Amino acid sequence: MIYKNNIDSKTVDGFGDEWIRFDQSELSEKELVNRFNEYFNVFPWESLPKNPIGFDAGCGSGRWAKIVSRRVKTLHCIEPSSAINVAIKNLETTKNCIFHHVDIDNIPFKDNSMDFGYSLGVLHHMPDTLDGLKKCVKKLKIGAPFLVYLYYSFDNKPYWFQLIWKFSNYLRIFISKRSYNIRFFLSQLIAIFVYLPLANLAKIFEKLGFKVNNFPLSYYRKYSFYSMRTDALDRFGTRLEVRFSKSEIKKMLVESGLTNIKFSNSSPYWCASGIKE
Repeated sequence: MIYKNNIDSKTVDGFGDEWIRFDQSELSEKELVNRFNEYFNVFPWESLPKNPIGFDAGCGSGRWAKIVSRRVKTLHCIEPSSAINVAIKNLETTKNCIFHHVDIDNIPFKDNSMDFGYSLGVLHHMPDTLDGLKKCVKKLKIGAPFLVYLYYSFDNKPYWFQLIWKFSNYLRIFISKRSYNIRFFLSQLIAIFVYLPLANLAKIFEKLGFKVNNFPLSYYRKYSFYSMRTDALDRFGTRLEVRFSKSEIKKMLVESGLTNIKFSNSSPYWCASGIKE
């Protein structure tokens, strides 16, 4: 398949549809903070200078920017899809966010200019993930941290778990090629009849004293049905996704110019941070 620049326009349009449908207005502050802490638990906040300026590459609805903006001087929110309008609305009372309706190939500030950056759940939806990562790192000052979340290839899961994913991926490929409304409808059925029952079952087994780390969708036992619905659409409605092992991600981070790489040892996998050399 031939792509214009490093972007799949149909995938980008799909995310615009997703964040309009799920603008995160129904997500409680407690749940938002809990999920934020999971993604940012390896981000070296202590390394930031006073009044830091940074960027969110692929801000979506602005849910992470909502919290990050409270801790920094200026946050540049970059989003290629129509979800930029959702982020602008969600952050309308936040005075230190600057919005850019562009893709990662066209980030509008100088190289070596940012005190930090992050990109969560975005770069694995690009045709060339490594290229996208390199372009983000180029914008950082020397010594600035970068946080990334990339879909994992279940390299820390048993073989039977990987087989379940392979089956679900065939389903994703089929659903993601349908119209927006059909994608939405089918993903919500999956949320109701797969995500919710398995998450509740994992919760029950955990209360009985069992370890549920390898139980499918056990991650959602702690979270709302709204998050399940959102993530079901994200998972099954997205046309392009690439998955990586921990070692592959580390290699890409090093090739992008990052050092002092740290991985989170808990879900979601894999979150990693590094410092620009």
